[in-house]
Amino acid sequence: MPSTQVHVPPAALAGEGVRLGVAILTMGDRPAELSALLESVLSQYGPRPRIVVVGNGATLPPLPPEVQGVEVGRNLGISGGRNVALAALREHGDVDVVMYLDDDGLLPDPDTAQAVRRAFAEDPALGIVSFRIADETGDTQRRHVPRLGARNPLRGGPVTTFLGGGNAIRMDVVAQTGDWPETFFYAHEETDVAWRALDAGWRIDYRPDLVLQHPRTSPTRHAMYYRMIARNRVWLARRHLPAVLVPVYLGVWALVTAARRPPPAGLRAWWGGFVEGVRTPCGTRRPMAWRTVWRMTRLGRPPVI
Repeated sequence: MPSTQVHVPPAALAGEGVRLGVAILTMGDRPAELSALLESVLSQYGPRPRIVVVGNGATLPPLPPEVQGVEVGRNLGISGGRNVALAALREHGDVDVVMYLDDDGLLPDPDTAQAVRRAFAEDPALGIVSFRIADETGDTQRRHVPRLGARNPLRGGPVTTFLGGGNAIRMDVVAQTGDWPETFFYAHEETDVAWRALDAGWRIDYRPDLVLQHPRTSPTRHAMYYRMIARNRVWLARRHLPAVLVPVYLGVWALVTAARRPPPAGLRAWWGGFVEGVRTPCGTRRPMAWRTVWRMTRLGRPPVI
């Protein structure tokens, strides 16, 4: 694995003043994939990012000396694990933007980190960048394009949410809007962060030229999928939507779920999660401004779907 940074011509280093961090979660079950990901990160052009790998309820494999490892005793979920990584990156106070990468992903282009730096250096209003997730053949699943009517995964631009498996977030966004929602554990945590960022005035861009290579998967591979997406969607609405939109949003998603015809066991789990979301605390309620609702509508995704 490389131990020295790659040197490139000065002209290619526009944005090098943006200090980059990388946060990776692992449950210890993909050591070969994690090693390949770290090699692709350490091979990026430009200044070496500060890298933190969190063993989320798992023992970490041996890591390169340039990588900081943090082990936690139990699985804190995606949000909790990312907050552990954030805390480790904050300790040194030398990170402006954090890239979050799935442990079975890969950065095939060595200019990805430098392109992220350039994007944030050139636009102070840019808060979050969503990568394009593509499999080994270069194909992007429709669910991995963060907009409605996602027929063309190569069309970039402003969006209202982002992909958790490959993204970059300005630390100023976190300082202004708060950490990842730990109680969510898994599902919709990115949308929670995105809605807070949009309401604070930040922009989110989908950048199809920034590619995270990732094996083709199905979200239903997670046993808790149906319960979590239902519970957390209710929490999301209760936390962030104007009161009048909460029943509209949840009603639309109930219809969408029924139209997708999940298996009976999945539908029962979904309904159980929905009821759980209604009955249990959702955290602090901070409804977004109507100007944010209008902004999301103009971007093609009003917060009712």
